[in-house]
Amino acid sequence: MQGTSKQHSKEGSIEPEKKGNSSVAQRWLTAGIAMPVVLLFVWFGGWWAFVACLLVAILGMIELHTMLFKAGYRPLAWISYGLMILFLFSAMFPAQHMLILQVGIGASMLVAFCWLLMRKQLEGTMVDWALTLAVPVYLGWSMSYFLLLRGYETSTLHVMSGYWVTLPRGVWWLLATLLGVWGFDGAAFFSGRYFGRHKLAPHISPAKTWEGVAGGLVFSVLACLLLTVIPLGVPWYLAILLGLCIGISATLGDLAESMIKRQMHVKDSGQIMPGHGGMLDRIDSLLFAVFIVYVFSLFFH
Repeated sequence: MQGTSKQHSKEGSIEPEKKGNSSVAQRWLTAGIAMPVVLLFVWFGGWWAFVACLLVAILGMIELHTMLFKAGYRPLAWISYGLMILFLFSAMFPAQHMLILQVGIGASMLVAFCWLLMRKQLEGTMVDWALTLAVPVYLGWSMSYFLLLRGYETSTLHVMSGYWVTLPRGVWWLLATLLGVWGFDGAAFFSGRYFGRHKLAPHISPAKTWEGVAGGLVFSVLACLLLTVIPLGVPWYLAILLGLCIGISATLGDLAESMIKRQMHVKDSGQIMPGHGGMLDRIDSLLFAVFIVYVFSLFFH
């Protein structure tokens, strides 16, 4: 009996290890496919980038609304989708940006309120009204900064003079955002996995550790040094500051989504990305970081 117990114990310890290795392999495979696709849309920019952001935002909205409906909330999905699309659409017209937002947000607030007043059951109406507006702000408003940060200049491939490229400044800023967050997430995952001892926020996300954050910050800082100092003329000390801000905002974005999932009693927002979970699980860190980089970029024209 003792030998059998030891054998089961050994098998039990091997099984989680196999599952963990399989999860890591899935993460690498998914990232290896998704990252080049994202970078391709960054290269083209314009309405191609709009379509990519719209697709990501819609998938995230579906996941978020699914969680909310399962938890018993009933926000007006059609108004949420409309306002989310409006946020992205307004970013494509900088001259009319504020006018589109003013009209769209005001109309959404009024229409949502009036529609909910027609409900026979008024219990939870104010929460649903707030969620109707909060969901597109969380997703659509944040995603619109990718378009604003990318800008509208086109990337150029010079095939007749030595195969070199000209990248607009917006591309460099967006690369700093994406690679800074991706580098942070990857390094934080492995640093926390192998060296994590001290929990960062155990009541929200038990797997995150201070050691993971420290490892991630190293890579977000390196990404900013490589992608902003020479291409954009950012002083090295400000590039370090930006890298730290990207890592911190990525952590906050991750924790924010973890808080939402904990409220909804789910582990992952979806299963669309093997090894990562849902679309929200993949973009949560970016939603906060892109705003920080956009504001930072305003001081370096």
